[in-house]
Amino acid sequence: MTEGTTSAAAEGADTLTRLEQEGEIAADYLEGLLDIADLDGDIDMDVEADRASVSIISDTGSRDLQKLVGREGEVLEALQELTRLAVLRETGDRSRLMLDIAGYRAEKRSELSELGAKAAAEAKSSGEAVKLKPMTPFERKVVHDAVKAAGLRSESEGEEPQRFVVVLPA
Repeated sequence: MTEGTTSAAAEGADTLTRLEQEGEIAADYLEGLLDIADLDGDIDMDVEADRASVSIISDTGSRDLQKLVGREGEVLEALQELTRLAVLRETGDRSRLMLDIAGYRAEKRSELSELGAKAAAEAKSSGEAVKLKPMTPFERKVVHDAVKAAGLRSESEGEEPQRFVVVLPA
């Protein structure tokens, strides 16, 4: 192995260790939150796409966890930011951690991927740019990825919270 290869492997292992640590800190924080709120849920940790991913799931299919999602994921977004702040407090580093509760984000990701693919197909067939409704950064990222997978380009326009995706024809 060359020195550059060894260095890259060590850096990758360090990144994985750091992301796992972020997940553990987040899981501890969320466990405390679930205890305070007297809600049942299991914590699942993973590392996906160079970021820690933490999910709160329920074996019983409890509707109680839906309270932590809120209307259109508003409470989930707030909890994600609070969890990121808890990680920042412990590590001193800003976290890009993703939080999912009761499969809300996974389901949303699937819907948004489909929306991105449909918008790409429409832009291809019409030859005109397709503007989508305003979305959160997470939602825009999923749509951008779906458009890229369809072989087209997209960009975000506007100012938060009215920022939206524009799918550009080939």
